[in-house]
Amino acid sequence: MDIQNLVIFAGNMEYQYHLYSPYRVCPLGAHVDHQHGLVTGFAIDKGVDLWFNAREDTLVKLSSRTFEGDVEFHVDTPSQVKEFHWGDYARGAKYALKKRFELKHGIEGVIQGSLPVGGLSSSAAVLIAYVMAFARANDITLQPFEVVKIASEAEREYIGLNNGLLDQACITLGKKDGLLFLDCDSNDWRIIKRNPEMPDFEIGIFFSGLTRSLVNSDYNLRVFECKTAAWNMLAYTDQPLKTFDKTFLRDIPKTTFEKTRIAMPARFARRAEHFYSEYRRVRQGVTAWETGNLKLFGKLSFDSCESSIHNYECGSPELIAIYEIMRSLPGVYGGRFSGAGFKGACIALVDPAHKDEIQRELTRRYLENFPEYEKTFQVFWVKPDDGARFI
Repeated sequence: MDIQNLVIFAGNMEYQYHLYSPYRVCPLGAHVDHQHGLVTGFAIDKGVDLWFNAREDTLVKLSSRTFEGDVEFHVDTPSQVKEFHWGDYARGAKYALKKRFELKHGIEGVIQGSLPVGGLSSSAAVLIAYVMAFARANDITLQPFEVVKIASEAEREYIGLNNGLLDQACITLGKKDGLLFLDCDSNDWRIIKRNPEMPDFEIGIFFSGLTRSLVNSDYNLRVFECKTAAWNMLAYTDQPLKTFDKTFLRDIPKTTFEKTRIAMPARFARRAEHFYSEYRRVRQGVTAWETGNLKLFGKLSFDSCESSIHNYECGSPELIAIYEIMRSLPGVYGGRFSGAGFKGACIALVDPAHKDEIQRELTRRYLENFPEYEKTFQVFWVKPDDGARFI
């Protein structure tokens, strides 16, 4: 079937293309991609839909069914200053693509998200959708990992979030029948097929009702603290310092950390401890997944969240409460904060037979502690899915 000749209806409009970009969850490998660590993740069966037409001219015209206002700009002009508006993500995609390619054609369309914003990397899903849409409109062929790098660059350099590749990789490369395993240093990745002996599971997403922009949170500060920890280790062992942007904990052996941790400020030692312990947990988790040991895989995800709380020091009171409740419930294999841990949601791998009981008990206990979120707390059930694609 030639998608060029398809007519897709979205509301009362006709569109030539329909692009789906999923949200993502990361059971193991949190807060380490920006230090070139090891990560795992799934794309999930909820995400962002973008319906669009390719234009003959350079104009971009977009509307959103999730946020207010319309967006207009040209793809052949220099990127404007950020407007701190949902349209910045389309401008960011243009910015990163324009560094590599000549853009002659804009798009006209509408975008819509399927879940509340917070903790599922909706911003990365939107950026990937725009990167793929602009590429299609301009007859640019991108390999999947090119999409990952371009979208990550857009979020880092234009949006201002000092991210790694985790979010974009899960969203672009994910497969419904396996776990993504990515080395953020070498960029080597593979999909580990689900072991046939592994019990069934679904993914619970528990939205706290709290929302906050990562750019204005402590997310970027934690990245700088990790790099400062690395600088401390290099300085204490009389090794040459690199510029801050080229300094990563992955480049420093754990033995160096063990020798120098007592000398550095405790805050920086805790950040490094999270990195090195998460590296070990991901290695163990990959083995558990390969052998079908979902119970161990889940426990490691719980342990990862404990380190996020005590070593990485993220997690609002709301998220910590959800985490502690779900850890106590039968049928929850494991879980942690989703995303950076400064807003949004917790995720859990759950025995489907216990879904109703888990949702009922977690909702009751959470709202007893935080009744102010009665109208905004939500529970969703999702499954792993394939990555971003044209439909």
